[in-house]
Amino acid sequence: MSSEKKLIGTTIITAIAASLCCITPVLALIAGTSGIASTFSWIEPFRPYLITITIVLLAIVWYQKLKPKKEEIDCECEDDNPKFINSKKFLFLITLFTGLMLAFPNYSEIFFPSDKKEVVYVSESDVNVVEYKISGMTCAGCEVHIESEVNKLDGIIEVKANYENGNTVVKFDRGKVTNKEIEVAVGKTGYKIIE
Repeated sequence: MSSEKKLIGTTIITAIAASLCCITPVLALIAGTSGIASTFSWIEPFRPYLITITIVLLAIVWYQKLKPKKEEIDCECEDDNPKFINSKKFLFLITLFTGLMLAFPNYSEIFFPSDKKEVVYVSESDVNVVEYKISGMTCAGCEVHIESEVNKLDGIIEVKANYENGNTVVKFDRGKVTNKEIEVAVGKTGYKIIE
């Protein structure tokens, strides 16, 4: 295997690894096993390093592809049409894929169902607001995953998760849903409520 192919393979792996903590909740939602969503949250602190490695590797591969070739003696065995996997078009597709993987946390919410709710009028005395401290959230995709799962419950008025603060604030009708039901919904996502 040529060094260029090894670099391309390593680039793909580091790009996927850099966004794995955000890809996993979406894959878990699609598979219907949302409890594994926070499995790769431990990767988040390494994300900047993985992104840097990915960009450096891509730069090296592009440099190798674009640098002028040393003049060689023409040989009839030489192929003027390189295989697709050795072409600039393929490298461009790899670069595009890598960019999509690295930017995944910025657009991951499009994969979750819309959390638009009907406006329901509730007596102010029945409205309760609770803040839960959550561990394992690392990006906007994590926020949307929790919000989506909690919004499935009847009686939820509003839910807002924030990965930077590590919390989720839920406004709900206590006549229709309990704290315990909300905690179970959060638990289904794989993230943990900190007491």
